[in-house]
Amino acid sequence: MINPKLKNKIINGDSIKELKNIPNESFDLIFADPPYNLQLKKELSRPDTSKVDAVNDKWDKFEDFKSYDEFTSRWLLECKRVLKKDGTIWVIGSYHNIFRVGSKIQDMGFWILNDVIWNKNNPMPNFRGTRFTNAHETLIWASKSENSKYTFNYQSLKCLNDDLQMRSTWNLPICNGNERLKNNGKKVHSTQKPEALLHRIILASSNKNDFVLDPFLGSGTTAVVSKKLGRNYLGIEKEKKYFEAAEKRVKNTKLIENELLDTLQNNRSKPRIPFGSLVEMGVIKPGTEIYDQKKKINAKILVDGSIKYQQSEGSIHKVAAKIIGAESCNGWTFWHYQSGNSLRPIDELRQRLRTSY
Repeated sequence: MINPKLKNKIINGDSIKELKNIPNESFDLIFADPPYNLQLKKELSRPDTSKVDAVNDKWDKFEDFKSYDEFTSRWLLECKRVLKKDGTIWVIGSYHNIFRVGSKIQDMGFWILNDVIWNKNNPMPNFRGTRFTNAHETLIWASKSENSKYTFNYQSLKCLNDDLQMRSTWNLPICNGNERLKNNGKKVHSTQKPEALLHRIILASSNKNDFVLDPFLGSGTTAVVSKKLGRNYLGIEKEKKYFEAAEKRVKNTKLIENELLDTLQNNRSKPRIPFGSLVEMGVIKPGTEIYDQKKKINAKILVDGSIKYQQSEGSIHKVAAKIIGAESCNGWTFWHYQSGNSLRPIDELRQRLRTSY
């Protein structure tokens, strides 16, 4: 149960200190955008000598790698404690820090599920021409342990990607336009993340009404997208100016209509029911005839859940594949049964049985 004192709140405070006040296993999902420790030695300039609006804030500076590693260990330890046993964490970073963070993630017993590359459609150029243009950031997605039964909304991500499996390279623009928070023409936050990035992460690895934590909330993107998608959230931000900007931004965010928040159910999360179970449970009886959609082909169900069509015997999938001359076929949608005056796909019988599991 979500603590009402934490539900849909943002806190102005040090993340490590504030996390210590939160009960164990409170969150379903954590998104962390920690300081990158960019180690900039001097100001960056364009060829026309104009100053580049880069990250040079105090919160991103650490004395050395050791101090950064100690900081990383402290906040990761607290995040692991407050993450539910089947929860996951996303951490984003650049080449300056993500490998050091990844090492700590593994040392603490998290189980890395994927690394995701965010390819920026519109990256900042390398003005000096001394290196490749830094056009991506890396995200690490990890479950609390190797045995976690984590959420992954595979079907929703596939639908989001025009019915293709979502890959681990994401082409998305950096935050700009009206979405970019500005004050007197200057960026409020130097590393504001685009809402599209958080939309994909939250949609992929949480469900409606889940509890999402962002321990480095910054300008509030995680809280904003969580609110839109019907998730509960808690954000922690140390810098007062970012906290105030995030607070205002979240307040002005409207929840997407409730009936639009439902997503495609992930088949992996449904109980697996073999066709033979329908025979065992008496949902469909041996000897029953099943047909293709046009009722030109008929097969008979045998006592072990296999089917027979002419001289072919086997599973509903193998027999259907042989009939259409393909390597594979989904028998659940190929075969139909007679229901009154109409033919219905046998998958309807499976769905009916699922409700009793």
